[in-house]
Amino acid sequence: MPIYHKLGNFPQKRHTVFQQKNGRYYYEQLFGTEGFSGMSSLLYHVHRPTQVKEILRSYDVSPKIAVQKNIKAMLLKGFEVKPADDFLESRKALLVNSDCITGLAAPRKSMKDYFYKNADADEMIFIHKGKGKLRTFMGNIDFEYGDYLIIPRGMIYQMEFEDDNNRLLFLESYHPIYTPKRYKNSHGQLLEHSPFCERDFKLPSEIETHDEKGDFIIKIKKEGMIHEVVYATHPFDVIGWDGYNFPWGFSIHNFEPITGRVHQPPPVHQTFETSAFVVCSFCPRLYDYHPAAIPAPYNHSNIDSDEVLYYVDGDFMSRNNIEQGHITLHPKGIPHGPAPGAMERSIGQKETQELAVMIDTFRPLMVTEEALRIDDGQYYKSWTE
Repeated sequence: MPIYHKLGNFPQKRHTVFQQKNGRYYYEQLFGTEGFSGMSSLLYHVHRPTQVKEILRSYDVSPKIAVQKNIKAMLLKGFEVKPADDFLESRKALLVNSDCITGLAAPRKSMKDYFYKNADADEMIFIHKGKGKLRTFMGNIDFEYGDYLIIPRGMIYQMEFEDDNNRLLFLESYHPIYTPKRYKNSHGQLLEHSPFCERDFKLPSEIETHDEKGDFIIKIKKEGMIHEVVYATHPFDVIGWDGYNFPWGFSIHNFEPITGRVHQPPPVHQTFETSAFVVCSFCPRLYDYHPAAIPAPYNHSNIDSDEVLYYVDGDFMSRNNIEQGHITLHPKGIPHGPAPGAMERSIGQKETQELAVMIDTFRPLMVTEEALRIDDGQYYKSWTE
């Protein structure tokens, strides 16, 4: 994200001596993307960030694919994903391709016995239920219902929950996650017509600096494997940092919808983008105000992308029998549109209170075994009258 941010203490000049009061040196680390040409930050550690003592075990967590080439529209009952105590064990991959993994999680407990790092993918975690704190080596971010958390690849973090009732939508992206280019000027600042601005972002604060030696387990995800690595020092030992590559948050409730006299296409709801998919936020808004407007979306062909919708709250006006936590998949190759009766029902309506997250991928999605366990099996027939 092209915003400069800083926390803690660091030298005025980069790549120069920075000493502690006891005469020891702080250790500089470049935390960057795309080699040395992408977004980056410079971190300063109390101890060397390279001290691996042991690798305990490695195990495969690759999604198990049930349907590799899919043409079937699906409805997944997300709240049927069973809660699990452990954060990583609770994560269930549902829809995947070579660019991303989309899934759900219902963790009951905070991460206390280990730290986590995704070495392959940026992560987007949407908080549907729950409240707590994202703890990272670059500072902490409080989160609550409706928050998106964007966690760059390579970030060491823990999720701390206030209680055991948590529901998360997660997305692992093998491409950097940014805000849409068309909302920004040539310098990266969000423009006046953007549905959100920099003031809306939750930036890291409350940096933790631990000067501790011992055995600290970091579970590192890399190429579909989890590697349990023991570090000799506490990974949260950063005294300060500055730069452009860091975790951040954004509340879906701060997205200001763009409306018009007639129905606006889905790109007006876009919130994030990569080179391989987009993420949109459907929020409470006034309906179209042309006297003959049809608020329900028109039928459209899925020619270039698979569409995934995660239903958060409210009455989603284009569907029938949709509940919180449901996921619909509309694959490329088959047109889709409002459920029977939804178009007629929308005429004359003035507003909607719907809340949903949409993910449109440019490559087809494969369906996992976990997804089939919560599939209603009938959704693809729901447009027949």
